[in-house]
Amino acid sequence: MLHALRLALCLFLLLGASPAAFAANIDAAAVAAKVQAAYADMQSFRSSFSQTLLQRDSGVEQKRSGTLVFQKPLRVRWETAAPHAELLMVTDREIWNWLPDEELAYRYSRQMAEDSRSLIQVVTGQSALDRDFDVEAVQDKSDDGGLIHLMLFPKEPTTALTEAQIWIDPATSLIRRAMVMDFYGNTNTVELSDLRKNAAVSASDFTFTPPKGTEVEDHTEAAHPVERALKN
Repeated sequence: MLHALRLALCLFLLLGASPAAFAANIDAAAVAAKVQAAYADMQSFRSSFSQTLLQRDSGVEQKRSGTLVFQKPLRVRWETAAPHAELLMVTDREIWNWLPDEELAYRYSRQMAEDSRSLIQVVTGQSALDRDFDVEAVQDKSDDGGLIHLMLFPKEPTTALTEAQIWIDPATSLIRRAMVMDFYGNTNTVELSDLRKNAAVSASDFTFTPPKGTEVEDHTEAAHPVERALKN
């Protein structure tokens, strides 16, 4: 279920150059720095998302879609609409993962979302790219719709994250797509669309009370990280 990056683009962008020609001139460190600056200047955003989870061994692919609301320093409302309703919420105190069809909610420590290498941190542009990752530009000829493609290799890999990739809009330096790969080769790819920077948010966006009749499994005192919450 769940496990959401920073920094910068080249100073020189030749107008009219093809994505393939531009890729050859990418300065990964500069791109990373501009990404970080763009997110430092942003207090919140709202976006639609599409998500693809791929199990390498079985080849089984799951697709999900919904909406994402983010507010600094780290409030997140990740709401899946299809194929089944699900809510993942990072509040100031805790994380909730609610499955309304199952009348079940999981409660986790907020610390699970504070690792800068988590999917939430990557997707919302909060990961310390220059500190926690070795960053490389992808110098291929594939057409990513003009997006800048970076590879992120964690300096301290975990079971949940051994490699990540991000695709950046050169016009805004915002992340439009992110993919994380775990130790087993499974991937979790999230693509953002209709992203509204500094969108209005309210306290109710990040408030959750389990509905009556909901079974709550409380993992806030878990001695070790629980994978479920940060994989969505």
